[in-house]
Amino acid sequence: MNKKADGFEGEKLYVLPPYMLDKLNMNPLTKDLYITDIGCFSHARHHFRERMHGCDSHIFIYCTSGKGWIRTKDNLTIDMTERSFAYIPRDMPHAYGADDGDPWTIYWFHLKGDQADDFIALFEPFKTYISMASSDEVKLLELFHQCYDLLLNKSYSIIHLVQVSQTVRYLLSFVVSVAFRKEDSTYQSHVDKATRYMSEQLESTLSLEELSRHVQVSKQHLNLIFKQSTGYSPVDYYLRMKIQRASQLLDLTNASIKEISIQLGFRDPYYFSRLFKKIMGCSPLKYRNNLKG
Repeated sequence: MNKKADGFEGEKLYVLPPYMLDKLNMNPLTKDLYITDIGCFSHARHHFRERMHGCDSHIFIYCTSGKGWIRTKDNLTIDMTERSFAYIPRDMPHAYGADDGDPWTIYWFHLKGDQADDFIALFEPFKTYISMASSDEVKLLELFHQCYDLLLNKSYSIIHLVQVSQTVRYLLSFVVSVAFRKEDSTYQSHVDKATRYMSEQLESTLSLEELSRHVQVSKQHLNLIFKQSTGYSPVDYYLRMKIQRASQLLDLTNASIKEISIQLGFRDPYYFSRLFKKIMGCSPLKYRNNLKG
């Protein structure tokens, strides 16, 4: 069998030259996220690529038809089928290739930049690959072709390079939103159950262990889905709910700061005041004295 990395009939392939990569890496509007390689291999029979030491960029692959596979560390194999999207983090040893009987058609690109790492972190909860609906595929390929056409025809223009950087950022955000949409009903029910329990416990104390036991998921999983949904850990969010309640009490009652602190489960009023200032930007006394409405 003649395995090959490229050279397929009708393929699309564009590799940015070093001088252009330098330009992208130096521009503040592109350096955080930029494409280094991009292409499409149609019915790529005998397609095979292996990198024993990984690649210095993140790789994203979308399969529109046919079948293929991706093998990563610890011999984890991802079976790629129609409308599946997968990623390979930079520096991870890997191999991938087309199915012998039904070779895949793939759209792919390589990314560099600090925000590429951040996007990989967003993808991590979904582990292997993300399955797309046909309507999602239309949007994904539209964004892909925008990037490819601009790089192929207008890469001399920094304005268009900025547009590519923003477009691929939108593309990745779109794929992540598709993945979250599939998981959202389960994730959100856990988050909603946790926040309801937090609101019932504002006048006491609540540990992450108690909260995970109430929601009936592990502490690690609860921490992960909470950060994805709110941007905060469960404990941090709980403290913010307490401070929000403290703000209401400062506005609507004549209770002293110490009394409010104790009512909300803070044994140390000084800690309460420091936490309030950290979250609200001013001390409880200054907050109470500010005119509102």
